[in-house]
This record gives sequence, structure tokens and C-alpha cells, in this order.
Amino acid sequence: MILDIDRVRAGYPALADGFVHFDGAGGTQPAEPVIAAIAGAMRTAVSNRGTAHEPARRSGEIVEAARAAVADLVGGDPAGVVFGPSATALTYLAARTLAQGWGPGDEVVVSRLDHDANVRPWVQAAAAAGATVRWAEVDLASGELPVAQYQELVNGRTRLVAVTAASNATGTMPGVREIAGVAHAAGASVYVDGVHVTAHRPTDVAALGADFYVTSAYKWSGPHYAALVADPAVLAPLLPVKLIPSSDRTPDRFEYGTLSFELLAGVTAAVDHLAGLAGATGDRRTRLLASMAAATEHENRLVERLLTGLKAVDGLTLCPAGADRCPTVSFRIAGQAPAETAQMLGEQGICVSHGDYYAVEYFEAAGLRATGGAVRVSIYHYNTADEIDRLLGALSAS
Repeated sequence: MILDIDRVRAGYPALADGFVHFDGAGGTQPAEPVIAAIAGAMRTAVSNRGTAHEPARRSGEIVEAARAAVADLVGGDPAGVVFGPSATALTYLAARTLAQGWGPGDEVVVSRLDHDANVRPWVQAAAAAGATVRWAEVDLASGELPVAQYQELVNGRTRLVAVTAASNATGTMPGVREIAGVAHAAGASVYVDGVHVTAHRPTDVAALGADFYVTSAYKWSGPHYAALVADPAVLAPLLPVKLIPSSDRTPDRFEYGTLSFELLAGVTAAVDHLAGLAGATGDRRTRLLASMAAATEHENRLVERLLTGLKAVDGLTLCPAGADRCPTVSFRIAGQAPAETAQMLGEQGICVSHGDYYAVEYFEAAGLRATGGAVRVSIYHYNTADEIDRLLGALSAS
């Protein structure tokens, strides 16, 4: 299937402002149905969850609908979908909970390719438990996260392996399935940061080998809310610290305080919006897989055009990325600080990111963090070839 890009763009009101948004890795623009759903939930009588009256029942229905929607998006089980304010907050929750069973002699494995939200919670939890942290290194020449090193890093003492499904800095998609296979063979759990990849690829958490998978709705046209997805059987024995009167049920006991019902209405609307991108038929999961495959094809064409053009810009150096990648590219221009490049583009209405984008370990390893990191161009399915050319023209003229 091929995306009708004019129809796709018409679904994002913010695009009418005229800016070129190559900043989706930091957060995409919301789709119109998401905006309408959030407003609708706030205009409707909704109370805290309960059964005594209709407004209380409505809130419960909103929550369950959102769990089902996220499960369809990533191939999970609605009973294993936990909501929270951000991927960072949910990962800290998971780290604190899992580390209750760690102690001296136990080990966790993290990678230098990851966003710090899938590094620091594990490093800090390990330190508190007296466990050891082992590091998977990036091949800086290729941008890959070599799978072979995990054979040395993972052993019978490994309790957890944390790894990204796609780098938010370079777009590299490491071999998560193979890494998970190594971890599972040693009896370790696998925590996958899916924040960057969910927006760009059809996702199946079971096929990835993810015991835990975290994603943020604002990276895929939705509101600022996040979900942690796991098999309910994996969550069942875990006992997070919580308030006494809070529910003991799974997944409710992992959710602190009252959920944001209006944002959850937006989450469901975002998933439904994605399912309709390509005009596919069938159940929602089937439509999602078709739509995301079409989005992937569209984005891949754009990133090829981008990379070809960037390589022709004098003084521009690309941060290497793996052969399998999301449509995210980082670069530097000789003689320009990344902040200067981003400012120059911003003054022309082209929105890009600069700095380390929380990919602290990668930029430290590459020796770039102290000098401002890099400039990031992240493509989303509402971007166009004309926008790529506008960016390239601005860079060439600089």
C-alpha cells in the first residue's frame, strides 16, 4: 500500500502553521482525531473509575479501550498494558520493582546506544542493590551494536538486559531478537525501549523477544502519555511499592494515582488514526500492520533522499548508523556548533533537534558531547520529498 501524503497531512492541523517538522523523534504533532478525543473526554461527564453511576463507568471504559488499543499497536495483551506519564517514569518503576530481588553477584547489561531513560534507571537500581553493571559497546565506525558481544556480557548471573529497539540518536536498529535470545538462554529478562521504533515500524513484542516493552504515545501522533507492555504472567509475581488502598490487580497496581482519562482517550484515538493511514481493511491489528508498513516504505524513500543529499553538503559529517535503521539521521557541519546549525534552520522554519537528545552514552563514546553533540533530522510519515529538498537547500546555502 502507498500513503496518500496529502490525505495524511490533512490529518495534522499543526502542519498548517507552515513549519517543516523534522523533530518527530522528540515528539510528533498530534493528529486531529487525538485532539478531538481529548476535548470530547473533557466535555463529557467522567468520574473516577467505579460502577455506581455512568460517569464512573465511562472512565473505566476509556481505560480498557486504551489498553486494547496499545495492545493492538504492539502485538501485546491488554491485561499487560501499564500506563504512566512517560517512558522514563515507567522504566524507573520497572527498575525499582525488579531490583527488589537483586543483590551482590547479580548483573545487569545496558548499552551505550540507548537513550538515558533505558540506562540510568538500571544503573541506579543496580547500584542500590549492590549488583554489577556491564556495558554493551557501540561500533562507532559502523554505528552498529554488535550482537556477538552479548555472548560475553550475558551469563548465569545476568538478571536483566536493557536494550533499545532503535537509537533515537542515529536510527540504528540493533538485533534485539538475537540479543533477547542470548539473554533468555541465560535466564535473564529483556527490557526493550520501543519509544523510537514504534512510530516507524510494525511492532510485535513477542517476535522481538521483549519481556517488557515501553512506548510513548506522543512519538506516534498521540498525547504525552506512555505505556509499558508485558505478558500478564510476567507482571503477576511483581509487587511494586504502592498505597495500601490502591488496587492489587494487574496491571492496575503498577499505575500510581488516578490515570489521565482524557489523555487515554487520546491514546486510543492515536492508534485508530494510525490504523487508518493506508486505507487497509480488517481488524485494527491488521490495519495497523498494513498502515505502519506503508509508513515505513514512505519514510525509507525520504531518508534515502536525505542521505544522498547530505553526503553532497560540503563539510558535513554523518554519525554512522546500522544497515537496519529508522529514518533518523544525525550530523555535524565543520565550523558550526550543532546549536548554530539548528538555529539557522529554525530561522527558516525548519525544525530539527540538536545536542545529545539524552543519548548521553553514545555521544560521550563518540567524543561529541563536550562539543555540542550533533544535529538530528527525524522523518515522520507526514514529511514530504519537498521538505527534504528544502532542508538540503538550506544546508547547502549555509
